[in-house]
Amino acid sequence: MNPARVTAAFTLDRRQLLAGIGAGAFCAPLSVNAADQALWVKQDTVAFKGKQDDIYFVNPDVGWYGNGKGKLYGTRDGGAHWDLLWEKPGTFVRALGFIDEQVGFLGNVGTDYFPGVTDTNPLYMTQDGGRTWAPVTGIDGPTPKGLCAIDIWREPFINHGDLGMRSIVRAAGRVGSPAAIMVSRDGGLTWRSQDMTAVAGMILDIKFVSPTVGFLAAASDASVDKSNALVLRTKDAGKSWHPVYRSKRPWEITWKLSFPTPQVGYVTVQNYDADPTVARRVIAKTSDGGNTWRELALVDDHAFQEFGIGFLDNERGWVGGMTGGLETRDGGRSWVPVDMGTKINKIRILKTPTGFRAFAIGENVYRLDE
Repeated sequence: MNPARVTAAFTLDRRQLLAGIGAGAFCAPLSVNAADQALWVKQDTVAFKGKQDDIYFVNPDVGWYGNGKGKLYGTRDGGAHWDLLWEKPGTFVRALGFIDEQVGFLGNVGTDYFPGVTDTNPLYMTQDGGRTWAPVTGIDGPTPKGLCAIDIWREPFINHGDLGMRSIVRAAGRVGSPAAIMVSRDGGLTWRSQDMTAVAGMILDIKFVSPTVGFLAAASDASVDKSNALVLRTKDAGKSWHPVYRSKRPWEITWKLSFPTPQVGYVTVQNYDADPTVARRVIAKTSDGGNTWRELALVDDHAFQEFGIGFLDNERGWVGGMTGGLETRDGGRSWVPVDMGTKINKIRILKTPTGFRAFAIGENVYRLDE
């Protein structure tokens, strides 16, 4: 796109320009006045060199985030203040998921992939809000090497004549292989694991949209140079999985999923081709419940490695990347740069009585309130 075509519809600030994000790199801009856009606000967190991987909130005020140094932080005031709750050197906090303010799960990426990771326990559970953690043991099936994502599905059930809520916890991984899924249907008390190497080289994310329908962001091969980006779908609560999207380019994997509704979903597609002329970046979108997917142009910039993705509704969402963030308000047809930090790996969105609150984690934690 010719930069001369970019008008005052939006403004690039100095930090975005220094990060290498220029208007000429993006698709046609949205007709959104910058003055009408709310700002992502950097939170007061401990400095960290590199990408921090996950942040999780059970409500707009109570949440946690962790990083590759084995540190877990918690907040009870919406991110205004954070406390170091737990620390275990050698553990790589890759994924988080909480049932409520007390019961939660922490996924460790595992050994033999990232340097300095010595912890071989793939999953931990807390029952005191993250202050103490115990390894999950007694797994029925092979113990996964490591984990990259946790999904919690809550559904009503009849409990001795009363209506209760049941939490199904699923944890999946990992980057670099091997692929596996862990499932608990009783809120983390018992676990069963499933070897997924027959259908995926890696698993990077997991998301269920109903009791029976779920998705995996995956890679077709354990070697990234041979891999295509891959999305798998189940219609039988995980008993079987089938490919519904596969890119046609090597050096690609999918990374994170976002489903604002059971019918509309998005996934980031990473490309690791070192050829600088391979600059086109895309996401994939489904509008029919995951049966079919189509690719949407995101940016023409070899330096933009996309990570996290989060959609508020079918039209408005964000993608986080190595060098910055992007926002769409038309379902991914066009994007504008937004200052929401760098190396943004996870985006969480929570509804509030008056709107929503969103968090993005990468090198830092950012918050958006509308």
